[in-house]
Amino acid sequence: MTNQPKEEILHHERVFDTVFTYDAGTIRSKFLIGLRDNQKIMGIKCPQCKKVYVPARTTCDSCFINMSEFVEVSNEGTLTTFSVVNASQEYYPVKSPFIYGIIKLDGADTGLVHLIGEVDPDKVKTGMRVRAVYNEKRSGHIKDIKYFKPA
Repeated sequence: MTNQPKEEILHHERVFDTVFTYDAGTIRSKFLIGLRDNQKIMGIKCPQCKKVYVPARTTCDSCFINMSEFVEVSNEGTLTTFSVVNASQEYYPVKSPFIYGIIKLDGADTGLVHLIGEVDPDKVKTGMRVRAVYNEKRSGHIKDIKYFKPA
């Protein structure tokens, strides 16, 4: 066994004292407006392979074609995987413990990452059916969906 030096790992702390804003663009804006105004989840469909993306994006990751055909998908879907978050961080959207999951909504071909609520972390299961719960006040943000709960 050779005695190799340890690889040096550099660390740097950066303090930000500004708020970042960005333009959601026309495609993502339509997705977010559907959540805000109609409590509907809009996917976007590739004209070539017919794959439906949620959340909506501009380009198909399989065909590299621009997409513009919006389709409504269900507010219900299947939990494909999840993680229980037990550590607390000030920037987390809710207090721990909480559950992040990937939901494949009915009518979509991709998964949506979101919070899972109204279920004990010990009872959540891959494959369980879930449905969106919307916030009463919505602002055109992914958090207009409060969480997904067991259907």
